[in-house]
Amino acid sequence: MKKTLKTTASLSLITALFALLAAGCTSEGSTSPTASTDTSMKKPDASATAAPAGFAYTGTGPITDKAGSLKILATNAWTNNVDLNQAPIVQELSKRAGITVNWELLPPSTYQDAISPRLAAGADLPDVIYQLDLDQTMKNIQGGLFKPLNDYIDKYGVNIKKLFEKYPALKASLTTPDGKIYYLPQLAVTKNYMPTFMVNQRWLDKLGLQDPTTLDEFTNMLRKFKTDDPNGNGKQDEIPFTVAPNQLASAFGPVFGLDLANNFYADKDGKVHYSYYEPNYKEYLTYLNGLYKEGLLESDFASVTADQITSKFSQNITGSTFNFSWYTSMVYSKLFKDYDPTKPLIKGIAPFKGPHGDQFYTGRNPITGIFGISKNAKDPELAFKFLDYASSEESKEMYVWGLKGQTYDVVDGKKQFTEKGKDNDFIQKFGINPTNLPIEQSVEATDVLVAPWHAKIDKEMEKYIKAPFPFVYALKEEADKENTVMPDITTYVNEMNIKFITGKESLDKFDSYIKSLKSMGVEDVIKGRQAQYDRYVTASKK
Repeated sequence: MKKTLKTTASLSLITALFALLAAGCTSEGSTSPTASTDTSMKKPDASATAAPAGFAYTGTGPITDKAGSLKILATNAWTNNVDLNQAPIVQELSKRAGITVNWELLPPSTYQDAISPRLAAGADLPDVIYQLDLDQTMKNIQGGLFKPLNDYIDKYGVNIKKLFEKYPALKASLTTPDGKIYYLPQLAVTKNYMPTFMVNQRWLDKLGLQDPTTLDEFTNMLRKFKTDDPNGNGKQDEIPFTVAPNQLASAFGPVFGLDLANNFYADKDGKVHYSYYEPNYKEYLTYLNGLYKEGLLESDFASVTADQITSKFSQNITGSTFNFSWYTSMVYSKLFKDYDPTKPLIKGIAPFKGPHGDQFYTGRNPITGIFGISKNAKDPELAFKFLDYASSEESKEMYVWGLKGQTYDVVDGKKQFTEKGKDNDFIQKFGINPTNLPIEQSVEATDVLVAPWHAKIDKEMEKYIKAPFPFVYALKEEADKENTVMPDITTYVNEMNIKFITGKESLDKFDSYIKSLKSMGVEDVIKGRQAQYDRYVTASKK
């Protein structure tokens, strides 16, 4: 008999990773929890903290001994019921910095599109601007919109220098070919809590199956999910595998040695490839076409939403997906009323070993967003000090844990979330991991929030995470070429991807597809990316 399930998803306790991961995703990857009715949140005193006499900035707050204010344009929270402008953590940071921050916060799902016209106009810009688009082709840098930060880093970059020492490759990524740095980063630098394949343990147990480790085993599992009634309701209503379209390439590309999510990758010899221009890509398409024909991949896979996937789990009609790790214990497992938090239910599994021996999940770029000081900044020195202080360990501890006595306490020398700190609605409104600031992922805090079995599985997954193609700035000629040809290439690749998987275009025409990409100039783009990668490798060794 089918288990009785909750009909709605409660996204409890997802915040330690939600803001960071969602920053690199579309709005399909986020869900808005129900608004909290708790009004007992304590807000910090809005008055600025006074600086001592004989003041000199040392990397901690306050950052100035004079009255100061900044205008900052950035993203608001991914949850619609949260306004980070009013969040106690965000307000406390301004208080400790000793300045007033006037925030202009826009929805992250439409943020880059909303600010692009303003950047293009280059007028009436605030002091600091956050970008989700990392300006890889240096369009905004070349347009003179942002100030170079090298002198500020040398003079005031107490925390930024520590960050660069901790992550040397980060400085290499942020340094332009002429040796300048224009942006400070928002980070996700660990290999933890990444997207994974996930399966219903109860379905596996009922069918006597183990975790699949190869594509053949995975396919066999899906076939049994489809035909052997794992939900026990006497109907053949199971959907073996469901996935949002923006996750499909991330799921199966690595099995064939490809990084389809990030387009480019460098092999072990340092040679750069465009994933959609590789022979292995045909194997990827052939496999997915086979799943589609058998009904193991949904017929409407190109339009499936995250909410629809959650609904299918809530109805106990799907047993497998690919999504961000937090969904296993924080969302999907909680849909089952009889879920025992001490035992895996919907759980993450290791990546499948591919036909060429590949077995990995693609990591994310450690830079999830960038902060630049605009050409119109009235006090760029103050703006830099604020960003540096906002990147400090003191600030990051507050982003992750909140405020002592409100969201966490210290017990036996260790931080522990309070009951309010464990309430997702409360801490989201409190501003945990605020997307409008230079946050950095904390594995420690996330381990506390997730189910113990989830934290254990996450540690087992670390060895499978492979770094993506690094972020590197392009020279003008490289950028010009890529800006000219890649829009058409991307449109063509996306169209043919769907056609090949659904069989609307025969895979016999794959060679013709490759020829078309070549004629569109893809090899010139690869050549440019190779030059960028070589510069990155050289800079990383300095």
